[in-house]
Amino acid sequence: MEWFTIDWWTALLGIIVIDLMLAGDNAIVIGLAARNVPKVQQKKVIFWGTVGAVVIRILATLAVVWLLKIPGLLLAGGLMLVWIAYKLLTDEKNHEVEAKNTMWGAIQTIIIADGIMGLDNVIAVAGAAHGDFVLVAIGLIISVPIVVWGSTLFLKLIDRFPVVLFIGSGILAYTAAKMITHEKFLSGIFDNPWIMYTFEAIIIIGVIAAGRIVQLRRRRLVTQQGH
Repeated sequence: MEWFTIDWWTALLGIIVIDLMLAGDNAIVIGLAARNVPKVQQKKVIFWGTVGAVVIRILATLAVVWLLKIPGLLLAGGLMLVWIAYKLLTDEKNHEVEAKNTMWGAIQTIIIADGIMGLDNVIAVAGAAHGDFVLVAIGLIISVPIVVWGSTLFLKLIDRFPVVLFIGSGILAYTAAKMITHEKFLSGIFDNPWIMYTFEAIIIIGVIAAGRIVQLRRRRLVTQQGH
């Protein structure tokens, strides 16, 4: 991908939005893991835990970017990302993180928890980068400070304006659809732009509609139980 073209800026924006949508919970994990450490050490725990998590995140994303070049894995990653986009709208957030009392124990917890929780983020960013390693690095460098220092504010924004969550889910679904349509052995099907655009629209609308239906059903159930 050529640098500083419309496609390049669009992909970079997509990576930043994906990081904000999927990494907010990871920032909460960092806070929870550090809560039992003496206050004097908490800043060090958060800093070094974040550094360790970011290094692993970058290495894992670069590895996935390379792996997605293997025939069939772009399709598999796309399908997995469709599920992630749906789960973003329907998942009930549950943060159960063991808080260690020692500084290094807390740092270890942060790195392990972020590595496990960050799989969805890695797949999404790798897909949005379209195989561009430099774009991955730039996107993560921009996103990480936003996630670490701005995630709490962003999560409050989502609570206040639920439409933000749907926009994020739509971007994930679009990235997933692009991954599937760019799978080499499916190129014969998606060479026709009308088929490709129709497929992408179906994926985006389908994910958002399914997520909304689940939300409304859950809300109705809560209302009935309240009465």
